[in-house]
Amino acid sequence: MNLNEKINQLSQIKAELFKKDFLLTWEKSDEDLKTVLEVADILKEMRQQNISPRVFDTGLAISNFRDNSTRTRFSYASASNLLGLAVQDLDEQKSQIAHGETVRETANMISFLSDFIGIRDDMYLGEGNKYMREVGDALDEGFAQGVLPNRPGIVNLQCDMDHPTQSMADLLHLKKEFGSLENLKGKKIVMSWAYSPSYGKPLSVPQGIIGLMSRFGMDIELAYPEGYDLIPDIVDMAGKNAKASGGSFNVSHDMSEAMEGADIVYPKSWAPYHIMEERTKLLKAADKKGLDALEQSCLANNAKYKDWEYDEAKMKRTKNQDALYMHCLPADISGVSCKEGEVNADVFEKYRIKTYHEAGFKPYIIAAMMFTNKFKNPAAVLKQLVERGSKRIMA
Repeated sequence: MNLNEKINQLSQIKAELFKKDFLLTWEKSDEDLKTVLEVADILKEMRQQNISPRVFDTGLAISNFRDNSTRTRFSYASASNLLGLAVQDLDEQKSQIAHGETVRETANMISFLSDFIGIRDDMYLGEGNKYMREVGDALDEGFAQGVLPNRPGIVNLQCDMDHPTQSMADLLHLKKEFGSLENLKGKKIVMSWAYSPSYGKPLSVPQGIIGLMSRFGMDIELAYPEGYDLIPDIVDMAGKNAKASGGSFNVSHDMSEAMEGADIVYPKSWAPYHIMEERTKLLKAADKKGLDALEQSCLANNAKYKDWEYDEAKMKRTKNQDALYMHCLPADISGVSCKEGEVNADVFEKYRIKTYHEAGFKPYIIAAMMFTNKFKNPAAVLKQLVERGSKRIMA
């Protein structure tokens, strides 16, 4: 389809994203999710055709990363710039937050001329998504009381529960690889724990994958060594989603068997749910000795499962011995980024460029989340932008 046909198709979807924060994929309707995917696809096509999608003349997009990031940080900056917003990092150590400034006060003080706040807060189990909602409540009050000229939208750039910009980018990648969302029905995706020589990796990626992909009729296989559970409520929700969408959901504890007949594999390390609970308590108490002891214990336990590496033998058990390999990156690559890790170097190299394509959808997904928050009728605005025909690069 050409751009106008894609925009016409978008206009047929009835979403409710206008002025709504994007905090969890499972809070959004199927129409909401499809709208974000379509807008992202159109924005990507516009850039490829050298059509500027800038809809802001001025304004800030606040970047609040409470944990390290490469892909998501730059994707957020790229998305903001694509639409015409300048990005300002909120460095909590250089702000009055370090001196005890409240969330309610900070949220308003940074938002006088801001349109969006992107937040990554995945360190503390039970706190990250809660923090985002606290910021949202503060913005609601600031706007209602006339402090803020508009209420900035919030984009979840990863929390303790979900990583919606990642899982939505993954879904768009799958849509492109298999031709349509409808073609995902009946496809087997294995979300598997994999060995890592580090500990404390968030639960949000595997939870985001099972929470989202289970809504599209896929057969979900969640594989992990016993004891490496995810948040139970999210696992239960994924099972219900799968049943409702005509797919299936199964939990197993053998990586090799889980790969049998898989169309898609996603080998990714995470810390056990109960460990993340304990880690959160120690972090809050600033108990460095306790954290060091927990890390050593967890690393020793991880080492029991070094065979949970995605290698050629496991790949050969997948459909046509060539399942689509996915990863949020950076992957722990055996013999490359670490001695032993999540994926064999030769296997990763085979799919490396595909994982780059997968990651490349994230800036457009974030931009689409912003776009649909700002405009009630995104199709009409996109049509105007295409008709305007402003070039991104004057050539």
